[in-house]
Amino acid sequence: MRFTQATVRHTARPDEPPGAGATAQQARERAHPSASYSAPSGVGGPFGGQDLLDGFLSEDPAAVDADVAGAVGATLARLLATRVDDARVLDPLFARDVAERVADFTLRGGRRLRPRLLWWSLRACGGGDRAQVRAALRAAAALELLQSCALVHDDVMDAAATRRGRPALHASVAAQYGDGAPATARRLGESAAVLAGDLALAWADDTVTELLADGADLPPGAARRAHEVWRTTRTEMVAGQYLDVQGQATARHTVARAVRAACLKSALYTVERPLELGAVLAGAEASVARALCRAGRCAGLAFQLRDDLDDLFADPGVTGKPSGGDVREGKPTYLMALTRARAVGTGDRHALEVLDAAVGRADLTGAGLDRVREVVVASGARDAVETRITRLSRRALRHVALAELPQPRAAAALRDLLGEISGPRDGAAPGHRPAHAPSPPAGAAAPASSLPVAVAEVAR
Repeated sequence: MRFTQATVRHTARPDEPPGAGATAQQARERAHPSASYSAPSGVGGPFGGQDLLDGFLSEDPAAVDADVAGAVGATLARLLATRVDDARVLDPLFARDVAERVADFTLRGGRRLRPRLLWWSLRACGGGDRAQVRAALRAAAALELLQSCALVHDDVMDAAATRRGRPALHASVAAQYGDGAPATARRLGESAAVLAGDLALAWADDTVTELLADGADLPPGAARRAHEVWRTTRTEMVAGQYLDVQGQATARHTVARAVRAACLKSALYTVERPLELGAVLAGAEASVARALCRAGRCAGLAFQLRDDLDDLFADPGVTGKPSGGDVREGKPTYLMALTRARAVGTGDRHALEVLDAAVGRADLTGAGLDRVREVVVASGARDAVETRITRLSRRALRHVALAELPQPRAAAALRDLLGEISGPRDGAAPGHRPAHAPSPPAGAAAPASSLPVAVAEVAR
């Protein structure tokens, strides 16, 4: 499991190398931002018209409602322009090689999923005065910077060459200095990416610190509660990433570990904590925040389970990344852990041999990946995961209903967003599903008692 929620790693054909078809000069230009780079301050182009921008900057909730992603983009553009200017004062080379890349990467973000969740949670809980709008946009900008940190570091750990259809940050730096020894350039690129991720995290923390310092006009206790959520979010993100890489390195693919990693990396970090931040900044009652947290956890787990399925079965032309990446990298996903558990439970030696021969093989052929698909389907794991996704999605919406949110229109927008997160996605499977796949006994799956209490719903 990568930090791939609401992001696209590849847009070229899976068999096409990064930069294919480009001249050397074009590749170099794409690999490195212009020396005259400045974060877009006018933001009239990518973030909407000037009237909409004026609404964003005047903390008008109606303007943000109309385009949450644009409002967050405008906030980030203004914030990052200042940060890059500060970096230039420190050192122009550092600003060019690292700070500008962090700003560029963040401004070119994906669907702004976390900010949208935060915003509609705030609005559904009745928030919307000037101080709350300002705080929500800052918190959303901080979440996007935290996501930049996670993605940049993740690409180094996965040795991923591209991200969002462009060279990954470490690959970009390596290409910039590619005239020297390749190993030296590669090492420099990786080191720069580690520092760039650290810088993104520092900027995220700075943004939250400024939010808290300016929080006197927020509801009583909101600043303190927001700080607690932020502190928890950062630690959960790192813990989830470690479980992911540790499971990959040690081949510990148990169902319990897979669910725990999915909970920390996706359910909490991507969905639950943004919802909680929105509720906290709105001054919502603790019971309302808890209901939204439960909804977010269910929706977030459903999202990660869907991502596991899509990685193996969805059309690469729709997902934007080659099929079977998790299998080739040996990622400890829930789907593969469940498949193995079912094969062990039924004594299916053929299935275990296929998994042992394929998982973690970077050179796995298309035919080998087909055999993995067949084993996943025949074990009943695919159908079981689909069923769990449906149940989790329904539970998420029930928890929202139980929260009794005071703003019906915003609550409807929040429900739609959670449905988008946890519902089915476009993209047909490549056609590796037997018509009558046998389903092993339910006992072949890990019992709910073996899972973390917080995510035991996945086993039901």
